[in-house]
Amino acid sequence: MTVHLEVAEGVGTLRLDRPPMNALDIATQDRIKELAEEITRRDDVRSVVVYGGEKVFAAGADIKEMRAMDHAAMVARARGLQDSFTAVARIPKPVVAAITGYALGGGCELALCADYRIAGDNAKLGQPEILLGLIPGAGGTQRLSRLIGPSRAKDLIFTGRHVRADEALTLGLVDRVVPAADVYTEAHAWAARLAQGPAIALRAAKESVDAGLETDLDTGLAIERNWFAGLFATEDRERGMKSFVEEGPGKAKFL
Repeated sequence: MTVHLEVAEGVGTLRLDRPPMNALDIATQDRIKELAEEITRRDDVRSVVVYGGEKVFAAGADIKEMRAMDHAAMVARARGLQDSFTAVARIPKPVVAAITGYALGGGCELALCADYRIAGDNAKLGQPEILLGLIPGAGGTQRLSRLIGPSRAKDLIFTGRHVRADEALTLGLVDRVVPAADVYTEAHAWAARLAQGPAIALRAAKESVDAGLETDLDTGLAIERNWFAGLFATEDRERGMKSFVEEGPGKAKFL
């Protein structure tokens, strides 16, 4: 298998494993979707790290495979391509991308599906599809513009240029830059901390932000309001408030 799921202490690591560059062929795309849906169902996975290994996150699509596809073949496949990445974006749990080396094309688009991105100081990100006479097709034109703004997204998409970790941080394309050797450790620590948190409230927070960004303010406020009120029916809310009153802030145990 070109993608593996490893689970320990509430953290699931979605590990790309297609040497040497983790090219995202159709089989890998479908496996990502399968495992993202498994993660969504599993109660023992409370947070997620998406990781490509020590040397590279994912250098993009399998160009040799794509070159053999004509218009009709891509019309039939394009939805499946997008759906595989959307399955990661829709995991209702905190997801962090641990980025080393190249995260280009589909690799960058996969990283965009995470809630948070930690990059190594050796990382290079970009959407170089224009250099092939194409545009991003796995969500890049939509998720990148929502993350860093339309003009910055257009610059990257129009030129196809790569950005190093420091520029990616300035653009808001990544959230932290750490030494390359520390990327997975730092990402796992972020995920492990949230794996100890209130699972339903974290889901509510993620869905409120994500759904709210896709609609007008009044509808977004309604989404927030309904989740906020609904959390008063949860055991975690009772445990959190009880702990706050009796022990002070930040000491509640949710597992």
